[in-house]
Amino acid sequence: MKKLILLLSIIINIVFTTEAQQGLTLEAALDIAEENSPSIKRTRLNLVRSKENLNAQRAALKSNFSLSINPFEYTHNREFSDLVSQWNTRETTTSFGTFRISQPIITTDATISLTNRFSWQNSYSEYNDTRTKGFSNNLSLNINQPLFTYNRTKLQIRELELALENSQLNYAIQRLALERQVAQYFYLAYQQQQSLVIAEEAYENMKKSYDIIRNKVDAGLSAREELFQAELNLATSSSDVDNQKVSLADAKDDFKLLIGMSLYDDIIVIPDISVDTIDVDISFAIDHGLANRMELRQREIDIENSQFSLIQTKALNEFRGDLNLSIGFFGDNENLGEIYGSPTDNEQVSLSFSIPLWDWGERKSRIKAAEASIESEKISYEQEENDIIINIRKVYRNLTNLKNQIEIAKQNVINAQLTYELNLEKYENGDLTGMDLNIYQNQLSEKQLSLTNAIISYKLELLNLKIQTLYDFEKKEPVTPIKELDQ
Repeated sequence: MKKLILLLSIIINIVFTTEAQQGLTLEAALDIAEENSPSIKRTRLNLVRSKENLNAQRAALKSNFSLSINPFEYTHNREFSDLVSQWNTRETTTSFGTFRISQPIITTDATISLTNRFSWQNSYSEYNDTRTKGFSNNLSLNINQPLFTYNRTKLQIRELELALENSQLNYAIQRLALERQVAQYFYLAYQQQQSLVIAEEAYENMKKSYDIIRNKVDAGLSAREELFQAELNLATSSSDVDNQKVSLADAKDDFKLLIGMSLYDDIIVIPDISVDTIDVDISFAIDHGLANRMELRQREIDIENSQFSLIQTKALNEFRGDLNLSIGFFGDNENLGEIYGSPTDNEQVSLSFSIPLWDWGERKSRIKAAEASIESEKISYEQEENDIIINIRKVYRNLTNLKNQIEIAKQNVINAQLTYELNLEKYENGDLTGMDLNIYQNQLSEKQLSLTNAIISYKLELLNLKIQTLYDFEKKEPVTPIKELDQ
């Protein structure tokens, strides 16, 4: 009855433990990490910031409407009048409003604005004891066109476009880096799971060998010293199980912290450890990596930004001009309806030049510094290309070597299992000591762990190849890591 109760309690404990654990595949872990990872959140916010800055600048290129109103203004001043060469006291009450439409022209970097100022004024002058009051309206069209200089509006838009593209690239690169990191922690947790399973299997084998030697000692067929050695081996194996449980718990906590899961959730990782032989064309891998790696595009953006800096530097102490045109109508009258009874034309044309004379070589030195920056960025681009080629070659060599290591590890496990079973039979027949059997058990555990590690290394290196080339050789399709944010 007691045995039945104990068996039922074990079954119930296993059922509840299994239900409490959350099975987690690598794909599910990546989805969780993309939503909860602090680094991804920061990168996503940077992407949003770059996108909204560009949207704001594009909106600024559209017509801007503004209205300013001053409903009341009163002044009372004593001032000297140059017209009559005497002091005069003036009192003025004014109300006015200004409506303005401004439109930047991106093709020429000009600005066109239409301005209308409507006002009412009641003014008294001590000179001649006169009072003037009435309405006035000033409507004008103004054009400002910079000359002999670069288009600042176009350059600013292009800089913001490149900043957005760079943020998108950073986001994609960060996602790939997160994928690699999550995979490493995921397989580390799996490695600890397998180590625990192997340790538990070794413990069960030790229990069997312990029972065998205990029965033989009780029957007087073996020396009692063999029992002492078996007890030591069993205790050591039990300690190994406890150590592996601690290591597994630590690995799970590190993994949950990385992907942003609750530390109180109990998980079990479920990997796909099937190993299919992947044929990799090294020439195709290198060509695809060079054509699609986002780091190369980032270096190109750096070169383009350096060229923009050179353009801005060349504009330092530059010869430039400004053309301003203004045409309009002005009307005033005591009666609002007759405000344009006798309008006045207002025209203004101005052409100005800024002519540098001597800057002691400042502009020339700054241009040389900007050109040196461009050359430096070009060298960085070439170095990035070489790094990509070298890294892809290294990954390719590692994959080839790891495939051989996996096959060797599989055969080693088979050999170690057969060796252990043969020596266990010798141990049962009294032809082998418990210490010797423990050596073969440890050898079996070691080979099993080596196979697990070889498979994990191959999986991680295959992922590394995908990141290095932006091509999934398992699915035989290119990788497109850039994702648009949901707005």
